[in-house]
Parts: sequence; C-alpha cells; structure tokens
Amino acid sequence: MTAARSGITDDIGAGGVPSGPGPGGAELLAALLDGMDAALCALDADGTVTHWNREAERILGWTAAEAVGRHGFEGWAVRRADAGDVRERLLAAMDAPGRQVHEFALLRKDGGRVLVRTQSARVLGADGEPAGVYCAFSEVHAQIDLERSIALSEALFDDAAWAVVLVDVDLRAAVVNAEATRMLGVPRAQVLGRPLGELAGQGVEELEGALHHVLAEGAPRGLVDLWVTVAGPGGEQRRCWRSGFLRLASPLAQEPVPLGAAWVFHDVTDARLAEQEADRLRFRAGQLHRAGRAAAECEDPMEAATVCMDFALAGFADHALIDLAEGGGRLVRAAASPSGAPGPVAGVAGGGFPVRYEPGHPALQAAERIGSVRASAAAEGAPGDWAGRRQWPADAAHALCTVLRGRGRTLGVLTFLRGASRPAFERPDAVYAESMAVLVAASLGQARPDPGP
Repeated sequence: MTAARSGITDDIGAGGVPSGPGPGGAELLAALLDGMDAALCALDADGTVTHWNREAERILGWTAAEAVGRHGFEGWAVRRADAGDVRERLLAAMDAPGRQVHEFALLRKDGGRVLVRTQSARVLGADGEPAGVYCAFSEVHAQIDLERSIALSEALFDDAAWAVVLVDVDLRAAVVNAEATRMLGVPRAQVLGRPLGELAGQGVEELEGALHHVLAEGAPRGLVDLWVTVAGPGGEQRRCWRSGFLRLASPLAQEPVPLGAAWVFHDVTDARLAEQEADRLRFRAGQLHRAGRAAAECEDPMEAATVCMDFALAGFADHALIDLAEGGGRLVRAAASPSGAPGPVAGVAGGGFPVRYEPGHPALQAAERIGSVRASAAAEGAPGDWAGRRQWPADAAHALCTVLRGRGRTLGVLTFLRGASRPAFERPDAVYAESMAVLVAASLGQARPDPGP
C-alpha cells in the first residue's frame, strides 16, 4: 500500500508510528492499518485518498491500489449526486477539533450501496497545521449491533429487575448491578473482588458448583432454583433464587477463552414457599383421609388410635405418645412409638403406666388449656437433659402436645416429638395435630365410659 501525501504520513508517524527513513517504518504502518477491525481511509487537504486499509476493502470491495490516489469518492465510492456533500462534510473535520460523526451511503465495487457510520478527525502536519483528515467507518448495522449490546449491558446493570453478577474464573464478583446488591444485602463496594463463599452462607456450594460447570462445560439448559442463606435486616434469611448462567468468552481469541460467568437471578422465595405449603396441605389431607378409613376397619379402639398415629408420623414427627387421662388429673402412658429405632406406634404392655410429669409440663398445659402447646429446647435455652426431664426420648428437641377431646371431656393428650435436625413445630403443624387428634379421640371414645351426671 502506498502513501501519496507525505504530510498525512508524517503526522500519523508523529503519533507513535515510525514514518521516517528508519527500517520497517512503512511496513509497520501498513501492518497496523490493515490489522484494524474498523475500516479506515485518509484524505489530504485536497481530498485525495492517501490511505485505505483491508477492512475498507472488505466492506466496499475496492482495493488499496484502486482507491489510493483518487480525488474524493465521486463516481466510484459515492454517487455523483452525493459526492459534494460527502466531501464537504469529511473535509470540514480539518476546521473542527475532536471527532465528527456522520452517516453516509457508500457504493460497493459491485454497484450495491451500504450505509456506514463514520468518525472523522483532522490530521496535523509537521508544522502543526491541518494536513488532511482520517475517516474510520463501519457498516451501520454492525455499529448498531455493538451499540445495542452496550445498551443492553448498561440496562442490565442499571435498570434490570433481575439481579446480575459477573464473576471471574476464580469465582470472585467482578461486576454487580443494583438489584443484586440489594438481594445480597451487602454494599456494592464490599461485594466486588470477594469470593461468593463470603457473600452467601448455606447453599453457596451448589452455586459454586453451577458456576464451575458453566466455566468448564458451558451454560446449562434452562433455569435452576438455588436456596441460599444471606444476611438480612433481622439476621440470616434463607432465600430461593431462580438462576440462569452464561459463560463469557473473549471474542478476540482464536480459541474460546473463558473470561468468567454471568449469573442472572431473581427471588422466587414466596412462590416456592407457597408451593411447598400447598404440597404439604395436600399430603396431610390425604393422610387424614387414609387414617380415618384405616381406623374404621379396626375392631379394637386402641389399635384404631395407634393406626391413626402411624399415619400422622409420616413426614411430620419422629416420635408420638398417647397419654390417657384418669381421675385426679393424672396421665397414663397408653401407647408410644419406639424410642430407639423407627417403628409403628404400639400400646404399652399391661395397659399403661402413670407418668409423673413435673408441674408446667407441656402435656399438662395442653390438658389444662384444652388446646395445643409447643416447646423447643433451643427456644427455652434449657441446659442439660431437656428431653429426659420431661420423660421423652433422649433425641427429642421439639415437642407439640395437643389435647384429646371427646363427648365434652378430656380423654388425654397426644405428643409429637422431633429431633434436633428438624425444625421446630409451627402453628400449621398444630392445626394438623389437632385434626389428627379428632380421629384418635373418636376411636378412644368408643372404649371409654360416658361421663357420669
């Protein structure tokens, strides 16, 4: 490629590219121009083309040999009707500082037209005076694609309703948008550069595993739900985040080189909890229905009661006890589930034995209040043998006692127990226990004499 006007060449060389007689100067300049991703041409002060790189040849089809030395674009790269306006607007950059942006319709060598967006700026000669202009241009649709990608990135990190986190290959947060900052509960300045393991608690292992898979194999198909624990106003909160992942690779590398991964997510905790509650209600309704039908087939009242308890234990508690009321406010242990290993609830041999509950025991409270009472070792902060002092299995950590009522009288108390690995009983659990207690009381009431007048 030749350079027709030394003024243009000298000015470009003054910017850091050798242009004098030193060895390799012209070759280096040609290599730099041809290696550019943008099309580039230069015109001297008279409007003669002095430079034309390979990207310009790719877009328009005119080679450097055909372009360099032509006076303006008229008749070959621009229609004659547009040539004057194009030339005037390009050369006007010599009289204005900075870059000028225009859109032109140029002609390809094959006769087709292409709309390009140009950025032109003046080139100063060795004397500091304007010696011409250079013009970098690209097809408008390619430029629009780039601008659209940039606009999308800015929108995601400014206004998106979804949270977006970009992590590097070491799984450290590199970019975080406002929504992600809010959901993580940590100021943005404290998020950037930190490993994800320091930003989330329980559940972060699944998140890191998903990101490692993305970096190694690519993004999974579809979205996944991740349960994680994050800091909240009242302490740690467990949240469910609907998450999608994308692998980021450099478009400039010959082979895909991972730059990191994009994690896009939003909070679906309320929806997932509602789904879980609906599933739980359907399951418990089914258990109540099956328990009632099974109990109806039992001839022995105590057998019917223990069958109902077996249905109640499934997915609900680890242990169950039936204490029947006797005169003087005493409770007698009538049936219990095995304390050492899982098994069905069975009646106590010999007809039962009195249990010596200390005053204030949850079972006694339930009988006195004619309702349900919940208790938990953690909530009470009770040291020592919390379960043993209440005559419950040693592994019990949470209790729910509910009264058995039939024909206007208290028949006894049901007690459900959970281990420390399970959550404490809540109000919906008490409602389920009370519903099951109705079935148990109906069975036991058949064997108990009517109360006297």
